[in-house]
Amino acid sequence: MVSIDAEHTVTHVCCIGAGYVGGPTSAVMAHMCPDIQFTVVDTDAKRIHAWNSDRLPVYEPGLDSLVQMQRNRNLYFSTEIDKAICNAQIVMIAVNTPSMQSTHNKQGVQADLRQVEACARRVAQCARHNTIVVEKSTVPCGTGDIVAQILREHARPHVEFSVVANPEFLSEGTAVRDLLHPDRVIIGGADADDRAQNALASVYARWVPRDRIITMGRWSAELAKLASNAMLAQRVSSINSLSAVCEATGADVQQVARACGLDSRIGAEFLRASVGFGGSCFSKDVASLVWLSASLGLPDVAEYWDNVLKMNDSHMQRFTQRIVSAFDLGVRGIKIAVWGFAFKSGTGDARNTPAARICQMLLDQGAQLAIYDPMVPESQVREKLDAGKDGSYVVCADAVTAAVDAQAIVVLTPWPEFRSANWHIVLDVVERPAWVFDGHNVLDRQLLENIGFVVTTVGVRNGVV
Repeated sequence: MVSIDAEHTVTHVCCIGAGYVGGPTSAVMAHMCPDIQFTVVDTDAKRIHAWNSDRLPVYEPGLDSLVQMQRNRNLYFSTEIDKAICNAQIVMIAVNTPSMQSTHNKQGVQADLRQVEACARRVAQCARHNTIVVEKSTVPCGTGDIVAQILREHARPHVEFSVVANPEFLSEGTAVRDLLHPDRVIIGGADADDRAQNALASVYARWVPRDRIITMGRWSAELAKLASNAMLAQRVSSINSLSAVCEATGADVQQVARACGLDSRIGAEFLRASVGFGGSCFSKDVASLVWLSASLGLPDVAEYWDNVLKMNDSHMQRFTQRIVSAFDLGVRGIKIAVWGFAFKSGTGDARNTPAARICQMLLDQGAQLAIYDPMVPESQVREKLDAGKDGSYVVCADAVTAAVDAQAIVVLTPWPEFRSANWHIVLDVVERPAWVFDGHNVLDRQLLENIGFVVTTVGVRNGVV
């Protein structure tokens, strides 16, 4: 087993993968551990160039200043992967583990581990001394065993490896804060290998209280990440399912959520009705949990978690249908301003965004969309949408421009600027009746109705205030 017992013996850390996890994680760790060199490597030269520029490839509040402070001091971004691995005592694997769409069936989707496995082979071939390999990527249970086997099979003579699972619990839009002030740091290792866990824990202990650094078995650590995201997704689907009941009965989902959230056993977090969850993690991780449960011969468990995904999708369809139903002849030829395309505010990430799903359903029915998002570049929008036969869309530079001559405004990301918009000006440029469909209950409904808008919100029956 790897013997690194004192924190000062860790002088070099390599992170393979310069994405949403590897970049911010390394930047914060470099900031908090100035005597350790962190090198983030990737095969994507354009991405590495962006990390070395003034326009980072990842938007996170506070990240730019951190990178500027640490870059070329003890934080480096490079395509020299072999060199970085060779110099490191700790190698973090933070590459993408997308769903294997070819394996999609009635019981989940398996995570694609090919990039993780390729990293393990490369580490084994390049490492010249004993090395701790850290799983940062979200992976199914047992991946650490696979990585450990690859390392053993391809290792150089007299080089030993220890594999620990250290899942990230970052929320896009608050990643820097989550890294600086984590609720917990999970480090999972093999049963007989606590030295590697202690070595990594000593790095985190520079700024994280020891009682928040939790060591456990590797399988438990791997499952903890899937379980955490699955439970958060479950809460979103739960409150959104109740929003449908509210829309059918006249109840208000925000009042219901408040009543439930005041119960200390439940809590208020993730009880905000919306158009549904998205992003790179929730759907993928729930689908992975469904696949894992099915592969373990637990069909009832697989079905339970699969229903979380089904509810999320059906909720988006229901929200879209409320828009379509507002017009007597449907939305064919109707101009609709779409405000927001990112899957949540505080990020420019449009991966698996509910906005893309809803926009595509509207386009398929012939709508003419004018889309604005303050952070998502036009190229990402175009990657996600197909105008189809009858629909069309344009990407606009600001919210008011998108609203010009629109017969409806649909809010699909809860950016603060939408709530603070000058709605009197907006009313002057839209067609009447001026419909607003608030997919996140972020707007002041009473104010908009007093101005002259017709407002539909999630979890409130039309005509009920």
